[in-house]
Amino acid sequence: MLISCGDALIDFVPTRNAEGREAVMPAVGGSCLNVAIGMARLGAPTGFVGGISTDLFGRMIADHATASHVELGLATRSDRQTTLAFVRIVAGESHYAFYDAETATRNWTYRRGSIPFADVEALHVGSTTLVNDQGAAETKALIADALMSSTISFDPNCRPNLVKDMSAYLARMAEFAQSADLIKMSDVDFAYLFGDEPYQQRASALLGQGTSLVVITLGNNGAIAWHAGAGQIEVTAPKVEVADTIGAGDSFQAALLFALHKQGRLARQQLKAISADELRRALSFAANCAGLTCTRPGADPPWSREITWPL
Repeated sequence: MLISCGDALIDFVPTRNAEGREAVMPAVGGSCLNVAIGMARLGAPTGFVGGISTDLFGRMIADHATASHVELGLATRSDRQTTLAFVRIVAGESHYAFYDAETATRNWTYRRGSIPFADVEALHVGSTTLVNDQGAAETKALIADALMSSTISFDPNCRPNLVKDMSAYLARMAEFAQSADLIKMSDVDFAYLFGDEPYQQRASALLGQGTSLVVITLGNNGAIAWHAGAGQIEVTAPKVEVADTIGAGDSFQAALLFALHKQGRLARQQLKAISADELRRALSFAANCAGLTCTRPGADPPWSREITWPL
């Protein structure tokens, strides 16, 4: 099984009403839930770990995840409110306003002993759950239990408007990176975390500390990856008509993990031994899945029937 742990929320996505005025449309989101949905829709056995409310929006989230074949038995349901995020597109980038005080996601606690990690091939973590102290602490405990048997995937998926102490946040992201076998981040997140540092310099440092694969997504310029054995790999992005970019990075992450799983290269030792051709194929598949996600509004990753795995 593949597991994604973190945020599950409702995005209010920008649209237009019949009179052409600005409006918003509720859509299930949350980076880590999107990753779980993306993996499950592609055909991987997938579970989600995190807090989901029993309120109206929480039921929307649960129904959406279940319809996408995500196993929710490891999630924690509570009567706390659902996190809400209002999205506005500025210069092609999605900007968020979060309403996240005392919510089900923010107050999630890890139930030690509840997850059979021997059966978990990979654990993905990241995004808003890691901003607050409790979410970060609970995720660290989860990773500590998973490390012996599961590959750790990490995407910081930064949300600057939630960060109150930048130096503490940078230290926290560095700590999570130290535990990760696979790190993926967007070029925007890279700039937020590392400024003008050259990509290759930072990738080399991350590989030097034990990470097997570092990937930076570059929007419509594709993606670039570094691997200790396979070297540097670049792939292009498909040319598509963009509705919005919401969930594109999550779709890329989900498809990359699925592709590695399908190739038998997701387990820690197998990931270390991946060839350049295998890695290129996985990255190209991920880029195509992200491109398809961009053609429709909201976080709506593709199903296996919509995109062909390059055999």
